[in-house]
Amino acid sequence: MTPELLAKESHLASLLQGGPLAVAWSGGVDSSYLAAIAAEVLGAEAVMVIADSPSLPRRELAEAIELAQARGWSCEILPTDELSQADYVANKGDRCYFCKDELFRRMGEWARSKGIRRLAYGAILDDIGEHRPGARAAAEHAILAPLQDAGLSKAEIRILSAMRHLPTASKPSFACLASRLPVGETVSAAKLSQIEMAEEVLRPLGFSQWRARHHGDTCRVEIPAAEFPLLMARSAEINRRILALGYKHVSLDLGGYRSGSINGA
Repeated sequence: MTPELLAKESHLASLLQGGPLAVAWSGGVDSSYLAAIAAEVLGAEAVMVIADSPSLPRRELAEAIELAQARGWSCEILPTDELSQADYVANKGDRCYFCKDELFRRMGEWARSKGIRRLAYGAILDDIGEHRPGARAAAEHAILAPLQDAGLSKAEIRILSAMRHLPTASKPSFACLASRLPVGETVSAAKLSQIEMAEEVLRPLGFSQWRARHHGDTCRVEIPAAEFPLLMARSAEINRRILALGYKHVSLDLGGYRSGSINGA
């Protein structure tokens, strides 16, 4: 560990001190590292809160629970119901705000019932300057962003996670299933389930990243361009299995995997 990284991690630990803390935990790279340090600093006073809704794949939930059990973390699974919100379902470009507003509202209610006054989430240095509607919801609910305050980037968090042997250190970046829908296409539990099942077709095939982008009756598959030969070797099987989920067409995006490409990024 470099002196700079050591200083940042020490600063993070100092930010987390001060009594009970609820961590919004997705099971991803950033929030898992935050959870690990919170548990080291606060012990049982740190509670990891997983928001459970149709936008969270069942495999992701199971892996998060397994990690919490393996590490001895206190963990709470909190059902959220963003699909009951018309603004979330409309998906007009600020969907993440309504999702995070629902999460932080319910998380706050739960935390107060347990005497927990501090809530944190896994925003990082890289998020500053990006379009992050969820950050607005976090600010409105006074949610702490200790990784960001400590100046930690995604690359640094991966290094520090590997030093703690966290299985998330090399985990591909992941966003909620609703991010596979283009802006303007309404969100529904049925669509999220269809996307989840399509990505489960892709998951075990050895790709470093994969997405099943949902365009009505078309599933647009994204993987890194360098991995196209791997896909083409099993293209008939992939096509058959995804069509069996209710899609009429399966396409391969020749531009390769790109974060945020569903909206032209």
